Amino acid sequence: MTYRAPTQDIRFIIKELADLDGVLALPGFEEVSEDLVDAVLEENARFVEQAIAPLNRQGDTSPAKWSDGSVATSPGFKQAFSEFAQGGWQGLQHEQEWGGQGLPKLVGAPASENINAANLAFSLCPLLSDGVIEALTTVGSKQQQSVFIPPMLEGRWTGTMNLTEPQAGSDLALITTRAVPQDDGSYRLSGQKIFITYGEHDMAENIVHLVLARTPDAPKGVKGISLFIVPKYLVGDDGSLGKRNDVWCASLEHKLGIHGSPTAVLLYGSGKGEVGEGAVGYLVGEENRGLEYMFIMMNAARYAVGIQGVALSERALQHATAYAQDRLQGQALEGSDGPVAIANHPDVQRMLLTMKALTEGSRALAYVAASACDKSRRHADPAERARNKALYEYYVPVVKGFSTETSVEVASLGVQVHGGMGFIEETGAAQYYRDARILPIYEGTTAIQANDFIGRKLLRDGGAVAKALAQEMRATVQLLEQAAAKGGADADGLAMMAQRLSRAVDAYEQAGGFMLTNARDALRAVFLGSVPYLMLAGVVHAGWQMARAALACLEHEAAGSATDFHRRKFATAVFYAASILPRAESLSATILEGSVVNRYASTAIGT
Repeated sequence: MTYRAPTQDIRFIIKELADLDGVLALPGFEEVSEDLVDAVLEENARFVEQAIAPLNRQGDTSPAKWSDGSVATSPGFKQAFSEFAQGGWQGLQHEQEWGGQGLPKLVGAPASENINAANLAFSLCPLLSDGVIEALTTVGSKQQQSVFIPPMLEGRWTGTMNLTEPQAGSDLALITTRAVPQDDGSYRLSGQKIFITYGEHDMAENIVHLVLARTPDAPKGVKGISLFIVPKYLVGDDGSLGKRNDVWCASLEHKLGIHGSPTAVLLYGSGKGEVGEGAVGYLVGEENRGLEYMFIMMNAARYAVGIQGVALSERALQHATAYAQDRLQGQALEGSDGPVAIANHPDVQRMLLTMKALTEGSRALAYVAASACDKSRRHADPAERARNKALYEYYVPVVKGFSTETSVEVASLGVQVHGGMGFIEETGAAQYYRDARILPIYEGTTAIQANDFIGRKLLRDGGAVAKALAQEMRATVQLLEQAAAKGGADADGLAMMAQRLSRAVDAYEQAGGFMLTNARDALRAVFLGSVPYLMLAGVVHAGWQMARAALACLEHEAAGSATDFHRRKFATAVFYAASILPRAESLSATILEGSVVNRYASTAIGT
């Protein structure tokens, strides 16, 4: 099945829902026109469809290979990455000061979605480089920025982040990697890091590792963590590559999915480099503030992984839809002379519509968040910058958690649409399910996103952002009710959307109120409902965007500019309201019973 970038839906969302005009009017984007945005999206679609998507299956069946510390990537990946670098895609949304193109995040997000949908395993390499670039742009010294950022933007070097150790998964307080200061201002690092995506490969000249480690006198816990740059090859003052550093790939992990992405075990201080024992590293910022700095990269990666969830859903949806339209089996309910395409059967339609509604809803939510990010950085009004900053920070864990959990559901439905053939690897549906399963885990599990969502977002401001958003959703309900009152063929659908969205917002507010009321005296009950609350927020916010999409389609209908795309979009919005939004009420009910359930939770699992 051939992947096609969903450029029509992307354009609709960024223009109708995510305020592309408002973003392009921000200071610094004066030279970015709507025509330029369209050209970038068209070229991005062409590139990923022709150069990246054909390698997806090959990466799954012929994964990267390790040999004596070196890694050969899947066939075709090295050439494709060279084309990616030459096309300037790595620098799309990074600062022009260092060689980037400086385009809005609202443009970078769709481009990122497309490359992830084309080949998730391949896309992980530039994703991590983006995070390193953003971290160094924010907290690196001018020298570090000038030495390390331009080669990464050019695609000559790539980046990684090194957090996890065998004894320290998400609990970074347990890391033991040591960094000993040297007389020349550098440090020597020793320790082991695991699960390092693209920690070793053959696609670039150098690899820039951002590594969390402890200095000898560091305090215990997360307050004693520092951040270091550790390049695979040392870099001269003129930017030339020098000696091989003492960081060594001991092995590659054998994984359920994303086989084309090499996940490395890295040894620091094994004595196998050319610099003596201990990997040479350079402190980023101040000692003992490493976790704070790494969260810059982590937050960038979390949003990016949310985009991966959208992308994986899109790829699984396209695959399942194509199969359902071609597969002839069974008679039509109304009777027919022979077998019909299974896309005509009601339950297959239900599954495909569920996949489509979740994919388009999570995409809209992610792009609206990207717009808020752009405004938080560039809006001329400080108050608007602050408002959008709070909004973007609120959305990031939802985009990450909801979109990735959704991708697992969508990919699983894709297997189901194929029936027994979905369980057969040759059809390709199983790969999307296997690939999707990592997304709710890495860069912080769904529970970690949910804990952040409650602790640092909802409780920190007393629910101010959530309450403001609820008011905006109520305004959309009123618009739906007004449109329904005018009558017409779509009146029933609009009335139903208004009712369902209103009840979903009720559930959203009730659940949020429970969290705020019980956070002091029933903290365990609150966090027992953290993931349901995060998913509830995702369901409601994506549903809100789908309702806004329906209203935009009505405007096109009234203006005589509606196409089949707008009619399909409207129909998908109706389905979302009828079949997805009711989840909000059941999730809210789960949360509201948290105090009762908490009394039995430990007993039930024997702890």
